[in-house]
Amino acid sequence: MVKTVRPIGIFDSGIGGLSVAAAIRELLPDEPLLYVGDSAHVPYGGHDDVFIRTRAETLADFLVDRDSKAIVIACNTATAAAAARLRERFEIPVVGMEPAVKPAAAATRSGIVGVLATAGTLASARFAGLLDRFGDGVEVLTEPCPDLVDLVERGVLTGEEAQHRVSAHVEPLVGSGADTLILGCTHFPFLRRLIERAAGPDIRVIDTGTAVARQLRRQLADDELAAGKCGGLQLFTSGDPEDFSLVARRLWKDAPDAASLD
Repeated sequence: MVKTVRPIGIFDSGIGGLSVAAAIRELLPDEPLLYVGDSAHVPYGGHDDVFIRTRAETLADFLVDRDSKAIVIACNTATAAAAARLRERFEIPVVGMEPAVKPAAAATRSGIVGVLATAGTLASARFAGLLDRFGDGVEVLTEPCPDLVDLVERGVLTGEEAQHRVSAHVEPLVGSGADTLILGCTHFPFLRRLIERAAGPDIRVIDTGTAVARQLRRQLADDELAAGKCGGLQLFTSGDPEDFSLVARRLWKDAPDAASLD
C-alpha cells in the first residue's frame, strides 16, 4: 500500500505568508505545502479579533479537511487573535508567528528597537506580553504599516512608489535611534531590500520566517509526522485567483495557478 503524504497547511490574511512558506520549503524541501491566502479580507489588522478568529477557523477547517498534518498561521495578527482557539480545536500541531522581540532585544546596541507591523499586531495582548517578557531595558518603537501590506498584495516590490512608502516608515524609526528593526508582518520580507536601503548598512533587520520553520520541523519530528519525498505547492485564495496567481509568481518562482477557496 502506498502511504499518502499529508501536506503542511499554511494560511495568511493574503499573499505575504508565502515568505513563511519559502522558509519552510528551504528547511523542509520534500514536504508538500498547501497555502491559503484570505485575500478577500486583507489586511487583518483592520478587523476586530472576533472577525479574525472566525476567518482563522474557516481557513483551518479548509486545511484540515484536506488532511493537513500541521497548520502554520503565517500571520502575526491572526496568531494573536486565534492561535489559542485553533490549538483547542485541533489535535494536529498549530504553529504561529510572533514579532522577534527577544532576538531584537539581544541584538540591539543602542537599546532602541523598531517594529514594523500592522495595527492589529501592535495592539494585541500577545505583543504586549512579548514586551513584558523580553523588552526590559529596551525602548521599543512601533510603526503601523498597512500600506506596506497593500504594496505586497499588489506585487509592487520595487520602484519609486514602494521605496517612498517604505522610507516613510523606516526613516523615523532609525532617526529616533533604532539600530534593529523587526519585520512584524509576513508581507514585509518581500520588501526587505527596500527596508535595508532606507535603514542603511548599520541597521539590523530581523524577521521570524526561519524560526517558524524550525519550530515546525521540531513539532513534526516530535509527533512523528515528518514525511517527504514529494514536495509541491498548492495555492488557494478567497480573493480573485487570477490576480493572486499573478502576484504569487512574482514572489515564488514557478508558483502554480491559485484556485478559489469557495
